[in-house]
Amino acid sequence: MYAAERQQEIVHRARSAGRVDVAALAAELAVTSETVRRDLDVLERQGLVRRVHGGALPVERLRFEPGVSERAAAMADEKRRIAKAALDHLPQEGAILVDAGTTTARFAELIPDDRELTVVTNALPIALSLSSRPQLTVLTVGGRVRGRTLAQVDRWALRSLAEIHVDVAFIATNGVSVAGGLTTPDLAEAAVKEAMVTAANRVVLLADHTKVGDDQFSRFADLDQVDVFVTDSGLDADAAAELTDAGVEVMCA
Repeated sequence: MYAAERQQEIVHRARSAGRVDVAALAAELAVTSETVRRDLDVLERQGLVRRVHGGALPVERLRFEPGVSERAAAMADEKRRIAKAALDHLPQEGAILVDAGTTTARFAELIPDDRELTVVTNALPIALSLSSRPQLTVLTVGGRVRGRTLAQVDRWALRSLAEIHVDVAFIATNGVSVAGGLTTPDLAEAAVKEAMVTAANRVVLLADHTKVGDDQFSRFADLDQVDVFVTDSGLDADAAAELTDAGVEVMCA
């Protein structure tokens, strides 16, 4: 087994079991413990796992909120596929909301040059990446900038969102489930996401499959407020069926 294949297997086991143990991995993969530790170091630098004593945890399952760079590196291929598939729901013209998030940021990068759109966002990186597009009118909602996510939140942001109405909101989430709805760790971001959902005719959720079933602290929307959930092909068939039964159109890219 090549190093890349071994590391892929380690990530798969970490996500399936919730954690991996160095000694157990060494025995199961027929390599030394030092080789496993080097693999975990590589995976941690890629933002896929977080090292703990004796092993590692998948970064998606951590209860603290990873920063932008960590989240951008995790599930990168899946996020690209999700972002590309979400373009099917982009109107030719009109107004859209793009929520702060690493998957929504990839979506924003892919907005084609033939669309004349007003793009409202609470994400400074997204606003900056779109600001040079002459066919787009880019607006930010204002407010306090959260250092961990670079999202604009609090009263100014909420006031701006209360005054607008858009065709489609492209929303990110940290967790999604039938029981918990859409959830995120931070109350301030949850309030802004809730306002975005309220301001849109249609809501398109962009999230990779690791977010399914991972309920977070603050609920900001119910599943019946989501029109389409664009995720990746790693989503379990039973989980997809449960979401579909709850009335959500699920697209697996």
